[in-house]
Amino acid sequence: MRNTFKDQKLEECFQEDGYVEVPFLTNEEVEKLKAYYFDTLKESGGRLGPEDEKYSSNQEITYDFTFIDKNTDYKQQVFDMITKSFANRVDDYLDNYKPIIANFIRKKEDGGEVPLHQNWAFADEHKCSTVSIWCPLVDSNKDNGTLEVVPGSHKRYGEVRGPMIKSELADIQSEIIDKYMQPVETKAGNAVVLDDSIVHYSSPNHTDGLRLAIQLILIPKEEKSIHFHMDLSKDRSMVEVLEVDKDFYMKFNPWKKPSEDVPRIDSFKYEPFDMKIEEFGNKLNQPRFDDNNQLEKPVKELSWWKKVQSKIIRT
Repeated sequence: MRNTFKDQKLEECFQEDGYVEVPFLTNEEVEKLKAYYFDTLKESGGRLGPEDEKYSSNQEITYDFTFIDKNTDYKQQVFDMITKSFANRVDDYLDNYKPIIANFIRKKEDGGEVPLHQNWAFADEHKCSTVSIWCPLVDSNKDNGTLEVVPGSHKRYGEVRGPMIKSELADIQSEIIDKYMQPVETKAGNAVVLDDSIVHYSSPNHTDGLRLAIQLILIPKEEKSIHFHMDLSKDRSMVEVLEVDKDFYMKFNPWKKPSEDVPRIDSFKYEPFDMKIEEFGNKLNQPRFDDNNQLEKPVKELSWWKKVQSKIIRT
């Protein structure tokens, strides 16, 4: 497993808890990015939804999120601005990482709950951690819907994660929130760097004030990005492994079917399942799925997605 952070103390905390909080932006940089958001908002194409991709879903999104903006040019402009503004700090903290997705996330007054989830898998998580830098542009607290996490939950659940793959935690979300979730109250300009596999959530903004944050997702520079896709119209137990890049995400959204031109590098059988809250608690104290000592020797010799398949079959 390669390091995520250059600083060893940060690396140890990150591996233990699945996240760290670090100083990141100056007050001037925070104000500049807030101004940029509102100055360019007129260029937004509005929020995509499942109906735009002719996909039937009762999912309701009550926050503004650049990743699902209808205007690809606006998404690219936001990506360029955020990556440029974050570049020096990213290089200060992270060990040779590259950005693939950038977002402004705005919760309006009395709305904006982000359901409990794990981010998609963006690379081979047996070899590395992919990360999200979450940086609020206003002081973030429980009242205005700050980020909340389950410390130590990274790389223990959801080894196969993608937009069309049902999470094993879907039926126990409220129980996890009530029993395990911890809010991360953060000053404007500080950043929380998350392992993308950590279980996290944020509640609605219950204030009448602005709740604006930035998310930047990064992977190691030497890694190819992957995307797990399940075509629900064909086979609800087959996952395709796609080789993708930054441009793929720029044109993609959670309900869009990937083009046939995107390289398929493998596929495997996977049966989504429902976890019980007791099992969730037990797995917090068990080895992570990237702990190679837990794999039988013949499995170690297989490619990483074959490891996933072999582990699923055994369980």
